Amino acid sequence: MVKLDVNGRAHEIDVDPDTPLLWVLREQLGMTGTKYGCGVAQCGACTVHVDGQVTRSCQLPVGSVSGKVLTIEGLSPDSSHPVQAAWLAHQVPQCGYCQSGQIMAAVALLNEKPQPTNDDINEAMTNICRCGTYQRIRVAIHSVAGGKA
Repeated sequence: MVKLDVNGRAHEIDVDPDTPLLWVLREQLGMTGTKYGCGVAQCGACTVHVDGQVTRSCQLPVGSVSGKVLTIEGLSPDSSHPVQAAWLAHQVPQCGYCQSGQIMAAVALLNEKPQPTNDDINEAMTNICRCGTYQRIRVAIHSVAGGKA
């Protein structure tokens, strides 16, 4: 049995400890907001927070998770988190596939640097967006920070 704290709820899951956290979230817990992209922790579609740190869940064995996990479903019950609202206001999503990972990375950035510069955004936002909405992502992050793009 693996014990996990996900979005503030305790879970005991009968799963091989080597199973990637991503698959436990999606298949055992039904949290499908976190996406599978590349499977090698490069694209960022699987981004969650573990103890507040940006974490690519597709390569993280669930048995090694000892902290609190926050997924896109845990940001807010109605998608009203300021970053989620900014994503909609600035029409960031196109296909939308990478957006939960992008949002989780942006939330972590803003938690660490409430007034990020363009360089801060470039350094922190390493998730891949196949639709190329990087400029809209930057604008949305600046809007949450109260700054200008």
